[in-house]
Amino acid sequence: MRFALDKEQEDLRSVVREFLTDFSPEPVVRHLMADDRGHDRPMWTKMCGELGLAGLAVPEEYGGAGYTFVELGIVLEELGRALTVTPFLASVVMATMLLLATDDEGAKSDYLPALAEGRRIGTVALAEDGGHWTREGVAMQARPAGAGWVLDGHKSFVLDLMSADLVLVVARVDAEAGAFGVFAVEPGAAGLERQPLPVLDQTRKQGRLTCAATPARLITGGWAAVDRMLDLTAVAVSAEMLGGAQRTLEMAVSYAGVREQFGRPIGSFQAVKHKCATMLMEVEAARAAVYYALWAAATQAPDLPAVASLTKAFCSDAYQLTAGENIQIHGGIGYTWEHPAHLYFKRAKNSALFLGGADHHREQLAQRIGI
Repeated sequence: MRFALDKEQEDLRSVVREFLTDFSPEPVVRHLMADDRGHDRPMWTKMCGELGLAGLAVPEEYGGAGYTFVELGIVLEELGRALTVTPFLASVVMATMLLLATDDEGAKSDYLPALAEGRRIGTVALAEDGGHWTREGVAMQARPAGAGWVLDGHKSFVLDLMSADLVLVVARVDAEAGAFGVFAVEPGAAGLERQPLPVLDQTRKQGRLTCAATPARLITGGWAAVDRMLDLTAVAVSAEMLGGAQRTLEMAVSYAGVREQFGRPIGSFQAVKHKCATMLMEVEAARAAVYYALWAAATQAPDLPAVASLTKAFCSDAYQLTAGENIQIHGGIGYTWEHPAHLYFKRAKNSALFLGGADHHREQLAQRIGI
């Protein structure tokens, strides 16, 4: 593999960064934080229609551009750098990659073209009140009803639930055998209730889903497809965290160069230098891990499950460290609502807990490599 991006990939990064500079500056981010929908529809239309970002890693046969997870990771890194409030992770990564991981050609043909064009927004409902992203944490039941299926139960921590018009729900189909299924639920289905959840990170919306004999369409694929989606999502979140960590490093270094104490920039003091150097080492190590993980995802490398867990655990710690040190270097102003430092700190904490914390992924890594 190559750890350097080629010209086309660098051009993609430049285009996305320029777009986000224009359409997702800090004032827009703060405005959308107060909106339960979690995104700006005109911006989403431009992202998906004019730039084609939603279909970037979708095969051409389903209406996508046919690029790889590496290109998708570049976009995610820039979205994390700008703290963009968008359903990109839920729809383009989780819902789309879950569908691609199944063997249900009918469902792929029915749903993927609209997701790739941004005409529909999807999400995945897996975790429940316990916050576990494992099969043991799934209690929602699916049962046959006539020619179809119905769902009973609830889901929590569903990303961008209030703006989604396609929800892929993971439920048990046979409690004794431990079998699971993926079910597509339309927003207007009977017995379906959605409500927003209060969250620490207001740039990333979450909701609670309740189903009461709710009609659903079974998508073949089972837990193997869910496992694949979880690994790819872990890599995607890690790419976002890399972008955010890089931005907090830039903010800290810039401030240390202009803020003066005792007649000299604070960046000239050894203690501040050490903080910035530690942040740089964490960011560069995270970059190496993320880029390898993106390559493993793009090539379907056999070590992807282990790499996904390793990368998620390391980037969770790295982002929380850089976000915290950024506040420390800024001093008193870094603790204020008006300064963006706290937004990155909250995103770092949210991303670290999403899909399970660093300890969970280290334990999962140990299991996957046979320790």
